[in-house]
Amino acid sequence: MGSTETIVEHCNSEAHKLVANRTLPALLASRAARNGGAPLFSDRTTTWTGADAVGIAARRAGALAAQGVKRGDHVALLCGNRTEFMEIVLGCGWLGAVVVPINTASRGLQLEHILRNCGARLLVAETQLVHAVLSLDARGLRPQTIWLIGEAGDAEAEAQETAGAAGYTAVPLPPAGEPLDAAVLADGDPFAVLYTSGTSGLSKGVVCPHAQFYWWGKNTARDLGVVAGDVLYTCLPLFHTNALNSFFQALIHDAMLVADRRFSASGFFDALVETRATVTFVLGAMVPIQLGRPVAGNEREHRVRIALAPGVPGHFQQDFTSRCGIGLIDGYGSTETNCVISSVIGEHRPGYMGKLSAGFDARVVDEHDQPVPDGEAGELILRADEPFAFASGYLGMAEKTVEAWRNLWFHTGDRVVREADGYYRFVDRQKDAIRRRGENVSSFEVEQVLLSHPAVETAAVFAVKSSLAEDEVMAALVLRTGETLAPLELIRYCEPRLPYFAVPRYLDFAQELPKTENGKIQKFKLREQGVTRATWDLDASGYRLKRS
Repeated sequence: MGSTETIVEHCNSEAHKLVANRTLPALLASRAARNGGAPLFSDRTTTWTGADAVGIAARRAGALAAQGVKRGDHVALLCGNRTEFMEIVLGCGWLGAVVVPINTASRGLQLEHILRNCGARLLVAETQLVHAVLSLDARGLRPQTIWLIGEAGDAEAEAQETAGAAGYTAVPLPPAGEPLDAAVLADGDPFAVLYTSGTSGLSKGVVCPHAQFYWWGKNTARDLGVVAGDVLYTCLPLFHTNALNSFFQALIHDAMLVADRRFSASGFFDALVETRATVTFVLGAMVPIQLGRPVAGNEREHRVRIALAPGVPGHFQQDFTSRCGIGLIDGYGSTETNCVISSVIGEHRPGYMGKLSAGFDARVVDEHDQPVPDGEAGELILRADEPFAFASGYLGMAEKTVEAWRNLWFHTGDRVVREADGYYRFVDRQKDAIRRRGENVSSFEVEQVLLSHPAVETAAVFAVKSSLAEDEVMAALVLRTGETLAPLELIRYCEPRLPYFAVPRYLDFAQELPKTENGKIQKFKLREQGVTRATWDLDASGYRLKRS
C-alpha cells in the first residue's frame, strides 16, 4: 500500500464505511481520520500517534503474513509492557489473526497447557522470558517458530542456540513488512484469547471478540470521564483485560495511553508526574501499599483526577483520596464480561462496586438460578444487550462454556449482595479461588506442581487472608512414608515451575488431611484452621523469590 501517509489517506476514504464497525481496524481507521496527529500510545521510550498506529498495524500485519500467519490463526505473545507488545496486537487485529497474550510469569504445567490449548503457529517472546518455553517438552507444541524481542547480543544468541536444541527455530523480531489492507472483519470475529489463571482447574482461554473490547473502552471510559487529550497511565500488565482495554479507551476517545513496565511503590507518583497523567488504574493491594509508605513530597504534584480501583477495600479509599487527591471508583468486570457494574465519583460508595451499568442485565441467584432477595448473598449472573459485548466462550472447552453460560446467562462464580437501592457489594468467590498480588491463582495448578515432587503424597492449596486485603497462598501437605522434606527445598522446587505469585507463602506438614466419606479433601476445614504456630512462613524465612 506504500507510505504511512498513503495508508492514512486510504483509511480516511474508507472511514465513513467503517464508523459503525467495532473491529480494531475500523477503530484505528476512524481515529486516524478524526485525530491522526494526536499521541495514542507510549511505553515511555517510544510514542505513536493515531496515524502512526495505522501504519504500524498494516506493516506488522505484513510481517506476520510473510511468516505464513493467516486470518484466524493464533499468535502467542509472551512479552511485558513495551511497544512491541502492542505492535503484535495491532498487527494481528489488522490481519484478522488472533493474539494470545500470555502472563509473563507463566511456567511449567500452566504455560504448556496454554500453548497446547491455543495451538499458536507462532510465538513472539521477549528474549529474557523465552527460557520458560524452551524448558517445556516441544513435542506436540505448534509454535515451532519464535520471534525474539530484545536487544541483539549474547542473550539473543544463547536463546537461539537453546531454541534450536529444543526443536524450535528462534529468530530476532523481523522488521515491519509490506503494508497490507485491513481484513474485512465482523464485530463478532475473535480478536484475542486471554487465559484466566484457573480457579479450580486448568486455565481457560477466553475468546474475546473485537466488539467486546470496543465496549470495554466505551463503558470504562464513560465511568472515568475520559475525554480527548487525557493521558491514561497504567503500570498493570497489558496481557490482562484491565490494561488492554485502557488502550481502547484511549483509541476511542482521542486520548493517550502510557504503559509502564511494572508497578513500583517508590516510583508510582514520580511516574504520574513525569507522564502528566490525568487518569490511572490501580488494583486492590496497590493502595494499602502506598498508604503504608511515608508521605512523599510529590504525592500532590500530579494531574491525576481519578483512578479505576477495583478490589480496593472501602476503608482505604477515603484515606488515599485525602492523602494524594486522586478520586477512586470501584467496579466489576471479568475477562469473560465487560464493565458491567460501576459508579462515577459523585455516586461512589466505599465498600461497594457500584450499580449496574446501562446495556447489561444482572441477577443475584441461588444454586438453582432463582433470584434471591435484595440484601441476601448469591451468585452474580450477567448478560449483555449489545451483540458480542461479552466473550464468545472458552477455547476448546465446550463443556466449560455451556456450564458458564447456562440458561443464557454468564455465571460469574462470584458471590455478591444487591442492596435495595441497587448497589452491589462483593462477598467472595463461589469456588476455590485465590487472588494474590492482583493475579488469580489456580489451586489446582499449584497442587499439581506440589504433587509432582517425589516426597509429596497429598497436597491441598487454599487461600488465607493477607494484611494487604488480598489472599496469601497456603498449602497443607502429607509426605510419603519415610520421606522428609525441608520447606525451603519445596519452595525452590516450585519456583521454576510456577509463577512467582503462585508459590505458596505458607506450608503446613501433617500426618493426614481432613476428608469426606468419599475421600475428597475438606478445604473449608483447612481454611478455618488457617495459619498456626506450626505453619512455616516463606516471608519469615528471609528467602526472596525470583520474578523472572
